[in-house]
Amino acid sequence: MRPTADSMSESDDRPASEISPRSVDPAGSTLLGLLDLEEIDRDLFRVQQVFDDRYALYGGQVAAQALLAAGRTVAEGRVPHSLHGYYLRLGDASRPTVFRVDRDRDGRSFSARRVVAVQGGKVIFNMSASFQTPEPGVDLTSDPMPPLAAPEGLDEFVLARPISFEARAEPLAAGVDFPIRLWARCTDPLPDDPLVHAVVLTYLSDGVAGLAPYHTAQARSGSSLDHAVWFHRHIRLDEWVLMDHVPRTVAGGRGWYTGTIHARDGRLGASLVQEALFRPPLDHPRRLHGGDEA
Repeated sequence: MRPTADSMSESDDRPASEISPRSVDPAGSTLLGLLDLEEIDRDLFRVQQVFDDRYALYGGQVAAQALLAAGRTVAEGRVPHSLHGYYLRLGDASRPTVFRVDRDRDGRSFSARRVVAVQGGKVIFNMSASFQTPEPGVDLTSDPMPPLAAPEGLDEFVLARPISFEARAEPLAAGVDFPIRLWARCTDPLPDDPLVHAVVLTYLSDGVAGLAPYHTAQARSGSSLDHAVWFHRHIRLDEWVLMDHVPRTVAGGRGWYTGTIHARDGRLGASLVQEALFRPPLDHPRRLHGGDEA
């Protein structure tokens, strides 16, 4: 998903308004095709596929595409080690999103980028991301991978928003509507590029309701407000990874949880945190994803 002749169109002189993304059925699209971006000017990217969705634009998609846009502006070989994003407005999957990247710094080892995602002239999401040239060093982890039976022996669980993923989880406890510990893997073949796997991990990372144990008939989690991921080690997302989420607190109409993503061999690939609205359920079926619900 780096800018190459095969993966991305060359920049041209057309204004952004004259470059029309292709409308697709996401169920028939590959994940990398859905996430891919076209460079329409220096540090300016646009989605190549749009689609109708009765829900708002999936937060994992816009975060993954923002990270991809940032990654296409750094030196070859530098990989993301952290991102911090804020969902500001409701996104519409049927409308094109434009990503603008600011190159804040390029040092000897690290590169810092800021990205804004824009629809209809309004910012719907912003992100700060940092990239590093991989280097050797001490490799330690305090906590082991959480226990969960092998995915082959568990029931299939259908993830509502991410496409091209399969998941396995234990049967849900009474009154719980979403597992907070599960196995997942991308069903599409992925290249070896670490940036691609970080982008796909980011796409997946927003697909679990980490506050599900706190859900009641009176209140439940809603729109994501902010999302952060730290990439500790390169792990492949086309192999089974264990997602574990721990709800931490709910107060002031907001809920906060932490999470980890481990490779099957026990290596900690990433840590994440998210804050989301926690309010009485909406009285209509459209679940907003972004700051408009706030």
